[in-house]
Amino acid sequence: MGSLATTGLLNIIVSIICIAASWWALQSFRFDLFVKKANSAQAKLLQILLSIVIGSGVARFLMEYLASSLLLRDLF
Repeated sequence: MGSLATTGLLNIIVSIICIAASWWALQSFRFDLFVKKANSAQAKLLQILLSIVIGSGVARFLMEYLASSLLLRDLF
């Protein structure tokens, strides 16, 4: 049971870090080329949603990679 709690906590921490990293990376992207009003609430919401989508995808990849690499020790 403790292993599941640790995995859940690790998943939450990795997800938050990946979302924050994608938010930071999206700050260098020029949204003013694609949206009418770059400083509007809608543009900020778009940035937030994009950072959540990108960050959760990266976090999911990292957690699946970790789980797969942990399974490799059973191979030998």
